[in-house]
Amino acid sequence: MVASPLAGRRPATKESGRRTLARRLQRPGVWFVLPAALLLVIFFTYPLVTSLWQSFFATSGGVTSWVGLEQYARLFADPLIGKSLANAALILIVQVPLMIALAVGLAYLLNQSWLRFRGGFRLFAFLPAVTTLVAYAVVFRVMLATDGGAVNQVFAVFGVEPVDWLNNEWWARVALIAAITWRWTGYNMVIILAGLQSIPAELYEAARIDGAGRWQIFTRIVIPQLRPVLIFTTVTSTIGALQLFDENYILTEGGPNDATLTPVLYLYKVGFRQFDFGYASAIAWLLVVLTAVIAIIQFRLMREKK
Repeated sequence: MVASPLAGRRPATKESGRRTLARRLQRPGVWFVLPAALLLVIFFTYPLVTSLWQSFFATSGGVTSWVGLEQYARLFADPLIGKSLANAALILIVQVPLMIALAVGLAYLLNQSWLRFRGGFRLFAFLPAVTTLVAYAVVFRVMLATDGGAVNQVFAVFGVEPVDWLNNEWWARVALIAAITWRWTGYNMVIILAGLQSIPAELYEAARIDGAGRWQIFTRIVIPQLRPVLIFTTVTSTIGALQLFDENYILTEGGPNDATLTPVLYLYKVGFRQFDFGYASAIAWLLVVLTAVIAIIQFRLMREKK
């Protein structure tokens, strides 16, 4: 007796038919995802891996050789790395709290029901965020010029001596912090405003019934409820301080006396002016590690909140 070739096969079921149909439906999706995946590999993954590999090499006399961790050892002996990180820390300590405080105040004010033309005021406050970085930095450079700048002209009306904004170490830092604050306060305000609008109205009503004033409502209800949003805006602003480049490059090019030099600007100078790409890659990975540490802190803070 000859066995049938179909004797050992299991009969097709509805479940296996559904799986086969699902696989067929997924195949076109792979082709739709493929272009984005290729762009991610070409413009993100490949440069990332290449920069890490390049950080272990050094070029001398036109010859590139393997140096291992020597480029990373240079980071600890380079005084400009320390100064650039100190400048970024100064911006973080002074500018970030100032900007977040202004953003919270603006958002709280623009969330009040009694305020007329709230939409127009919100648009006006957010407009700096849609201004291109280069354009607004150039405008600030013209306004803060020592001779003929708009700011010094206003000071002259009140009999105040002109300030050398961009050539004095102290005032250059002030000018940079003012420019960044003007640019990003409205951006953070919109995020905080969204957080304010998610707070249940019942909390405000219960607080008023208990006799709480406006300041108590703000400190006991608004700020605690905004904690996740404030953590997010603070962390993103901190990462932005580490990645600062456009503003200080256009305003001062890191001067005077490296007073506004930041890690990314120093990376640019090392890589594209000194053509020391190995050391520039090491600086880039230092920033990657610092950014990762800040992200981990964010996740832990959010976990504690939950």
